[in-house]
Amino acid sequence: MSIISARSLTRRYRQGQTEIKAVNNANMEVAQGEFVAIVGSSGSGKTTLLNLIGCIDRPTAGTIIVDGVDVTETENAKKLPVIRRQKIGHIFQDYNLLPILTAKENIAMPALLDSRKVDDSHLLSLANLLGIKDRLDHLPSELSGGQKQRVAIARALINHPAILLADEPTGNLDKKSADEIMELLKEINRQGKTILLVTHNEKFADICNRKIRIEDGNLTA
Repeated sequence: MSIISARSLTRRYRQGQTEIKAVNNANMEVAQGEFVAIVGSSGSGKTTLLNLIGCIDRPTAGTIIVDGVDVTETENAKKLPVIRRQKIGHIFQDYNLLPILTAKENIAMPALLDSRKVDDSHLLSLANLLGIKDRLDHLPSELSGGQKQRVAIARALINHPAILLADEPTGNLDKKSADEIMELLKEINRQGKTILLVTHNEKFADICNRKIRIEDGNLTA
């Protein structure tokens, strides 16, 4: 069963008189529980594709169905922030942690934004899995790059999302930390989470169930 389905997905931009097709008439299916790598050169459209699936960006044409919801339907447009918080977890290369909040507060933020009571047992379970239980009271400035990314992963998982989208999550890390983050993502996938990973690292891409390659906005399996 597909948890992500895209049909004729297109995202066009204009630079002066030039039209750029960042994603060009793309079709793709991702089954529940898959670990899929999205690979391609810089500027190929990887992040644009991930942002379309993650409801951060809107397509010029085509449809995307995410966990049973057509997120391109006009009537669902106002629901996109809720869909993002409840169905999709985002992990970014630059962590995107709030500097004035502790690690614990950063992890809890998506639940608070969704007006939910924070499940402390779930938060602690994530902290244990990710090896940051002893860093929860620290500010981001007091954490290493690898620890910041672990906090970001916990934040992405706090609302029990159906899908985890990771955009170059190891890009700012040293090799040891990058390898550790990939091992954690593999474990999260083994526990049943669907993961889409954007990466330049072919070794990491080879770890995934399959690869989707994108060049000049065109997808190939």
